[in-house]
Amino acid sequence: MDTETSQGIKYMLLASLLFAFMGAFAKELSSSMSSIEVVFFRNIFGVFLITISLYKKPVKQRGGKPLLLFFRGFIGFAALVMFFYNISYISLAEAMTFSKTSTIFTALFAFIFIKEKLSIKGWIGIFIGFIGILFITKFDGSSLDKSDWLGIFSGVGAALAYTAVRELRTFYDTRVIVLSFMTIGTVGPVILMVIGTYYTNSSFDFILGTFTMPNLKDLLFIVLMGTTATFAQIYMTKAYASVKAGIIGTISYSTLVFAIILGMVLGDKFPDIWIILGIILIVISGVLASSKK
Repeated sequence: MDTETSQGIKYMLLASLLFAFMGAFAKELSSSMSSIEVVFFRNIFGVFLITISLYKKPVKQRGGKPLLLFFRGFIGFAALVMFFYNISYISLAEAMTFSKTSTIFTALFAFIFIKEKLSIKGWIGIFIGFIGILFITKFDGSSLDKSDWLGIFSGVGAALAYTAVRELRTFYDTRVIVLSFMTIGTVGPVILMVIGTYYTNSSFDFILGTFTMPNLKDLLFIVLMGTTATFAQIYMTKAYASVKAGIIGTISYSTLVFAIILGMVLGDKFPDIWIILGIILIVISGVLASSKK
């Protein structure tokens, strides 16, 4: 293994660990505030950092795709809302695994919307991935729980956002794409918390909530969540710049191992055999679906 590949793998392992910690801090915050408020603090931290970056180094871009840019921001925000809600109600490992199904859906959406070719191996990966989802949700042919539906939709939403990014990256600076997502992810929760102050409905508790003033402990977790999320993004970007995407994509699934360990530290039970099998199948499917011919 050459030095560059080794370094790239180390970057991705560190990014995966930081992403798992971000989820753990979000889970801790969800015990004292609504998940929609956690999303607000997660994004406003990033808006602040990216705005400073844009000020120091102005962008040079073509632009011209404002609706697609808004769609990426909105659908990414929706996926994050569902992901953070699930973090507060199910184990960290399950919530992370649902989010990782985005690889499966991204391959499918890229085939449908932007006509990317999908190999036989990729189709097999998609099929295996759906079996993995059935294992995690323990679907018996009757019905799925609310957290199952939200978990699946979080993966679908993230996949749609990633597919949009593939098109947007030729028109916009990466920071602008991320800023559109984080800005919507900051303004959206404010609107939803205002609505949640006057209207409550248990069916929509994943998008409605009221603002709770953070205490000192919460402020610490907010800073830790924002910091780990930011550095995770930095190291992930470095990893993809160092090594082939297929290798890094495979290493990124180490997040699930870290999530299991951190989840147990926070009080989650060790995943049962069906969830473990589901995780294994989704990892295999992600590797196959994202591989080249």
